[in-house]
Parts: sequence; structure tokens; C-alpha cells
Amino acid sequence: MALPLGSGKTSPISAVDVARAVAAILDPAPHIGQIYDLTGSESTDLDHYARVFSEALGRPIAYRDVPLPAWSEGLRQAKYPEHVVRHLSAMAELTKQGRYDRMTDTLRKLTGEAPTNMRDFVKLHAAEFKQHGPTPS
Repeated sequence: MALPLGSGKTSPISAVDVARAVAAILDPAPHIGQIYDLTGSESTDLDHYARVFSEALGRPIAYRDVPLPAWSEGLRQAKYPEHVVRHLSAMAELTKQGRYDRMTDTLRKLTGEAPTNMRDFVKLHAAEFKQHGPTPS
């Protein structure tokens, strides 16, 4: 995993968990004017997540911090729209600064269920990850 996040920590949440939260707030009356900060179940660094992927997929996965300008340019070369490059670059910089090192219990409050942890997510999607195989770093 080559990302410009340094040792910044983050608490990713799965799209399925986000969808569960959205479904829970479809009755707008109690939710009008509310802002919900959704996070995953743990906040940790990319070295930890690389170990989780390694264990779940049965092959070595390593995290490598890369310079933000080179990473952003790689996104441009991959034909990402400029607004997406700017957004992802800003998110990467904020993660590196520790701004996303947080966890909430918002999903549990909205749905009654905990977020899917990274280990379970990778195991659930192991076939898809294995299908694409390792990528060169």
C-alpha cells in the first residue's frame, strides 16, 4: 500500500456501514439539522492495516509512505478528475496530520450495530482482493 499518510491514523468505515446509517435516517423528522460523524471501529495507522490485510489474504502486504506530490501526480496520470485529486490529496494531508485519528459510536447509536472492523471486512472480501492479486509498488 503506497499512500502519502505518514504515520497518521484513521478509522475507515465500510460503504455498507454508511448505507446502514443512511437507511436508519430516512425518516427525516428526528434527523433534520443533525450532523453525523461516522467512523470505523478502530483508529490506527497503515502499518497495522497492512498487517491485517497480510493475515487475511495470506501474503505479505506492506505500507509504504510516499510523497504527496508524486502520489497526486499518479492520480492525475490515472485520469482522475482534478477535483478528485485535490480532495484525496487534502484528505491524505489531514490524515498525515492526525486529523482523522478518531472514533465515534454514531453508527451503533443509529443502527444498533457496531461498524465492521477492518479484519472482518478484508476476510469478507478476500476473494475480490485475491482476484486482483498483488500490484507492483
